[in-house]
Order: sequence, then structure tokens, then C-alpha cells
Amino acid sequence: MAEAERIIGTPDTPDAAAAGPEQPEAPRGGRRIAVLFTVAALAYALDLISKLIVVAKLEHHEPIEIVGDWLRFEAIRNAGAAFGFGEAFTIIFTVIAAAVIVVIARLARKLYSLPWAVALGLLLGGALGNLTDRIFRSPGVFEGAVVDFIAPKHFAVFNLADSAIVCGGILIVLLSFRGLDPDGTVHKD
Repeated sequence: MAEAERIIGTPDTPDAAAAGPEQPEAPRGGRRIAVLFTVAALAYALDLISKLIVVAKLEHHEPIEIVGDWLRFEAIRNAGAAFGFGEAFTIIFTVIAAAVIVVIARLARKLYSLPWAVALGLLLGGALGNLTDRIFRSPGVFEGAVVDFIAPKHFAVFNLADSAIVCGGILIVLLSFRGLDPDGTVHKD
């Protein structure tokens, strides 16, 4: 048995089997729901504040160059998904964002992994940020355009919610490759 498996206490180790066949060992540590919701609230607040500033100070004005012509802030409204695809399907993106929020909320009950809590918190905060735009921004409820403003050269314009979603997604892929499950167990495939 590897030292890491002994410390982590995966269900397939002899230490877990010693707990008895009738009673599987509970994951160690408290649920990470507080971490998930703290990360989500922080990501959501940063996205919301940044969009309020962009709409108030940058919309209908010339873009602001941050790093030469490599990075600038430019306010645009995006009714579609990434790269402006699917502008006719705004309601579908709204439903998808709402479904992601529901799935994360349900998964939170079984969450014992700190890295998964951070990853899901980023996804939740980002989904809430863009969903807020789709619900409350013009042209109407569930059809609103998302405020994007970070414009790297030769790339799509995006916002902090998009960044949180991408970072959360990358973290989930890395955790999955490492075999770490949201319940804190490690598996080998």
C-alpha cells in the first residue's frame, strides 16, 4: 500500500476494510460546502462589480488599452455563447446555466474535497454571473445579453464569469485525471 493511500484512506485499502463490511468508512473532514459557496460568492461579486463598472464607465466609449494592442477593455454585449456563437439560442444558454447551478447545488451534499469545492465554486459563481445578465439585461428576461469586456488581441472578448467557468473547468479536468472524486476518495483506473 502506498503511503499516500494510507494517509488518504481510500475505500479499497485494508484500513477502510477494518471498519467493517457493513459500515463503509465516511470521508474524512467536514463537508466543503462553505468553501464552495464562499468561492462562488467571491467570483459572482467580482463579476457583478466589474460589469457594473464597465457598463457605467466604458460602454459607449472608446476601448481602453491595457497592454499596448495586446490587451484592452472594450464593452460589448454578447447574446450568444463563447466567441459570439448561437446568438439566436440565448434562452437555451439560460436554461443550461440554470441546470449547472442546480447540479452543483445537488452535488454539494456529497462534497468532501477542498479542490473540488474550489472548482465547483468557480463554476457556480461564473454561471450565476452570466445567468444574472441573461435574466436582467436587455433585451428582456431570459434573453439578456452578457456584458463582455476583456479583449485580448486575436481572441474572443470575455468577462470574469467566463474566466471563473474556464478555470473551474480546467481544475475539474485536472482533478479527474488525478483520480480525485468530489467525495474525497481517490480511485485508480
